[in-house]
Amino acid sequence: MADHVFHRTPARMPEVVSGEGCYLIDSTGKRYFDAGGAAVSCLGHSDSHVAAAIKAQVDAVAFAHSGFFTSAPAEALADKLIAHAPEGIERAYLVSGGSEAVEAAIKLARQYFVEKGEGERGHVIARKQSYHGNTLGALSAGGNEWRRGQFAPLLLNMSHISPCYEYRFRKKTESAAAYGLRVANELEAEILRVGPSRVMAFIAEPVVGATLGAVPAVAGYFARIREICDQYGVLLILDEVMCGMGRAGSLFACTQDRVRPDILTIAKGLGAGYQPVGAMLCSGEIYDTITSGSGFFQHGHTYMGHPVAAACALAVLERLLDDGLIEQVLKRGAYLEGRLVAELAQLEMVGDIRGRGLFWGIEIVADRGTKQPFDPALNIAPKIKKVAFERGLMCYPMQGTIDGQHGDHVLLAPPFIASEAELGRMVATLKAAIIEVVEGR
Repeated sequence: MADHVFHRTPARMPEVVSGEGCYLIDSTGKRYFDAGGAAVSCLGHSDSHVAAAIKAQVDAVAFAHSGFFTSAPAEALADKLIAHAPEGIERAYLVSGGSEAVEAAIKLARQYFVEKGEGERGHVIARKQSYHGNTLGALSAGGNEWRRGQFAPLLLNMSHISPCYEYRFRKKTESAAAYGLRVANELEAEILRVGPSRVMAFIAEPVVGATLGAVPAVAGYFARIREICDQYGVLLILDEVMCGMGRAGSLFACTQDRVRPDILTIAKGLGAGYQPVGAMLCSGEIYDTITSGSGFFQHGHTYMGHPVAAACALAVLERLLDDGLIEQVLKRGAYLEGRLVAELAQLEMVGDIRGRGLFWGIEIVADRGTKQPFDPALNIAPKIKKVAFERGLMCYPMQGTIDGQHGDHVLLAPPFIASEAELGRMVATLKAAIIEVVEGR
């Protein structure tokens, strides 16, 4: 058969033909446990409630442009999101994915200040080793040098402060609280360097996903970030595209840090893989500033507010909130943490195990005592992905954990419906893959 698809890599991939529970099945009948599909498939691959909602909406109306119509599923989805959103968040702007949500957030922040008569505010501050998407605006906000490198001439001028990455950067003489305060205060220093009247927003992931491997901030970090943003009139954008929608153990991950964003982005688990959908949520104050000024947000995409995608996301939220799956994430997450510690913590090549809910990262090191990473030329993370996949496990390994070049980690994001037995097998398979790769390097 001729192959005309522009694949991510030239290597020929197996063809997926079906999904069942937590597993994807290829054309040979081989089954793969999905713990690495970029934290998307929170409900697995055969949820009848979501499938029925999609089919019913297709039968009613598949598409109507948002410039002419709203739809019942879009209205109901927004209502349900806002009913459970952090304090002050009052509006939902529905898009087709995480990068679109972040792009919309950045543009909304800019238009908000233009509408307020503060047009000099146009600078965004983000964090090193962050990832916010692959459109040019979102990639500009991202602080991963490997992803940014070849596109640098195209990127917007945004600045980046240190991440809150306790395992690597907390000093031995520092308490966790003192460390969090120190790195949070970098935001104030950067605002003063750029000029307070020029900074419009700070963007961060509550639990850093792809580029750091499920790293949560230390207690108190985001409280200080919020204080700094309020002091200088800077908007706080929280990117929950990967860590939100129950993945970290609460519908919105930021509620665990008791932090109130001005703008919040979600995707991935919102559609659970059944439809491409995302959302940018904003405060009532931002929305009112736009509507009482020019009257409209000067931004949009053809498929925003798509009725079928909205019906899908609404059905996903019903499963998460009404069927108790977020509570199950907490229980399964506690079990998974125990299995990871029991099986991996004593391995010499495992430096750190961190995460929340069903969102966990394992950092792989050459020397656990010194935290020395492996030589990037060894390609430890890609090899772990390959060996784990051959063993029937989809995980999300990544190189460049420390600075975009050095360091390896494995990210695990299994479906919320996974049983304890399935999670146990996942950990055992990953352990075998790590040992095979590291000992055979």
